[in-house]
Amino acid sequence: MLIAETHPPFALDEAGISTLIATFYARVREDESLGPVFARAIPEGHWAEHLGHMSAFWSSVMLSSGRYHGKPVQMHATHLDVLTPAMFTRWLELWTQTTHALFAPEHAKLFVHKASQIATSLQYALFDSNTPR
Repeated sequence: MLIAETHPPFALDEAGISTLIATFYARVREDESLGPVFARAIPEGHWAEHLGHMSAFWSSVMLSSGRYHGKPVQMHATHLDVLTPAMFTRWLELWTQTTHALFAPEHAKLFVHKASQIATSLQYALFDSNTPR
């Protein structure tokens, strides 16, 4: 059963973002193609820290909170030996499903739009041969 089936849509606020991140990454960890990559990148005892970073990231993106201070391109570049462009497509599919399950359509569309821009930007930075690494 999806969370949205038992709850009204979550608000576009810090609590809603935290729920989204926890739900999304639970799905990522179970995903056939993404799960092994994330298992390798994030050791078992470090998931809470990762979820906190991702909540801060999405809070900064969606709420302009300024909470995130990381370097996403550099973080992803350390895993180029296992990343493929198709994985970003799969990531976006799961993100789309999860946001639509948890949020009202207008908020889900905002999340998906931002995620699509981010995925495109990361793919360009990581896989375009003319982009310095």
